[in-house]
Amino acid sequence: MQDPPSALARELGRLVHDRRIELGLSQAELAERCGMRQPQISRFEGGGTVPTLPLLRRLAQALGADLTISLTPHDKAA
Repeated sequence: MQDPPSALARELGRLVHDRRIELGLSQAELAERCGMRQPQISRFEGGGTVPTLPLLRRLAQALGADLTISLTPHDKAA
C-alpha cells in the first residue's frame, strides 16, 4: 500500500526538524541558511507542505547533509 502525500510530508518534516535540533539551529537560522522564511520552515517541519526537489537540496545543504533519493523494487511474490 502506498503512503499518502501527507505521510511523506510529515516524515520529511520530522527528518528536517531532527537534524536542525541536532545542529542546535533555530527555525529562523535554518530559514536564513536556505533562503526561506521562518514560517515556511515551521509549516514544512509540521508536515504542512511537500517540498520540491530543489528545495530539498537546499535544505540538505543548509543542514550539512546529503540528499539521497532512491527507488527500491518491491519483493516479487513467488
